[in-house]
Parts: sequence; structure tokens; C-alpha cells
Amino acid sequence: MKAPNTKNGEKEGKYLTFKLGREEYGLELVRVREIIALMDITPVPLAPEYVRGVMNLRGRVIPVVDLRRKFGMQPTEDHDRKCIIVCDVQRNDQAIQMSILVDAVSEVLHISAADIEDAPSFSTGVETSFIHGIAKAKSGVKILLDIDIVLSAKAVSLQPVLAPPQLETAAAT
Repeated sequence: MKAPNTKNGEKEGKYLTFKLGREEYGLELVRVREIIALMDITPVPLAPEYVRGVMNLRGRVIPVVDLRRKFGMQPTEDHDRKCIIVCDVQRNDQAIQMSILVDAVSEVLHISAADIEDAPSFSTGVETSFIHGIAKAKSGVKILLDIDIVLSAKAVSLQPVLAPPQLETAAAT
């Protein structure tokens, strides 16, 4: 039997798994503050396409990132299984709250170190630093995310706005 990777031993634990399309992802349960049903989200002008906006959650204004768009997937219509996961994220040695919009929450899984592999290496130009690991579970492969990197200021600010806003002009009379 192969000894577990010491590095992956640090990755062992409980993960909240969720769906984006047919793919399953997970994030460390200790980083999840709460899961809420889709609620009113206020758009933020000039924000990147994947920033859905902000929400008021019991008096706290929390950014909402549409993870489908962040990962380059086609957006889908809102539905009753779509939900928001509020996460604790480390930014500049401070814990802040941000949230991600996902298609559906699946389950909480305990994943052992032996069932977690490092992110695969791809050719140059394929970014994998946001992948905490790849988990092998009975129900299939789960991509474990490093939520700090997924929602980092660098990752958020590097995405270009797809189209500049158009100014309305008065019709010539």
C-alpha cells in the first residue's frame, strides 16, 4: 500500500461538495460560514462579468462571485437549487467574508489523505494554482478548490471587463 503524501495529509478533512454543471467541486468545510438560498443581489457597476454583485446578509454587505462565470462556463438561469455559499477568505492576513454562487450543494464528505492527489500538470498556460487537490470518491472525482486563491484580489482584478459600458447619446433632432 502506498504511503500517503505528507503534503496531502494536510489536505485530509471534511469538504462541502457542490455542482457547477455536471462537475463536482469541493471546499474545506472549515472555510464555509453558511449556505443560503439565492436572494436579491445588487449589481456593482463596472465589476468583472463574474462578479454578480453584493448582497445584504443580516446587515453585512458581502460580494457574490458567480463561480460558473469565474471558471469560464456559460451562465444558466436561476433555479431553486442554485445557492450561495458564504466563505471565510484570507486576504492580506485578514479574514473577510465573500460568497460564491453555485448550481447546487451536494454533500459534506470526509476525504482521507490517500484519496487526494495533487492537481495534474498541464501544458504551459493552464493555471492550476487554485486547485487544492483532486479527490477520488465513490461518486466520482471532485476538484477541491483553494478558496483563497479562487477569490483572491489578484485573481479577481486580473479578469478584464468584457465590454466597456456604452454611453447613451441623445437622439439628434
